[in-house]
Amino acid sequence: MRKIILLFVLAALAWKGYEKYTLSTQVVTEPVILTAGEEPVTAPAPKIQIGRRASFVCDGRTYCSQMTSCEEATYFLQHCPNVKMDGNNDGIPCEKQWCR
Repeated sequence: MRKIILLFVLAALAWKGYEKYTLSTQVVTEPVILTAGEEPVTAPAPKIQIGRRASFVCDGRTYCSQMTSCEEATYFLQHCPNVKMDGNNDGIPCEKQWCR
């Protein structure tokens, strides 16, 4: 019985920790108050890439051996953190395997 109660307590703590983590990783934008005469500054809308690149997702892969194409490796190099696919830092990933 003690083991079951301990398991529930640990599960509840893990759940609360997960909730706190997900809340801390969300981006919160605060409203900007403009004074009279100020014009809002807008940034250009980001370009939406249509096609195969839109289907790639940063999923933790970091090496060329985990990629399936040059396009996928390029997407990972440009959009995902901590990838190890550009040994000479020239912006072209997986030159020996995919992007020849």
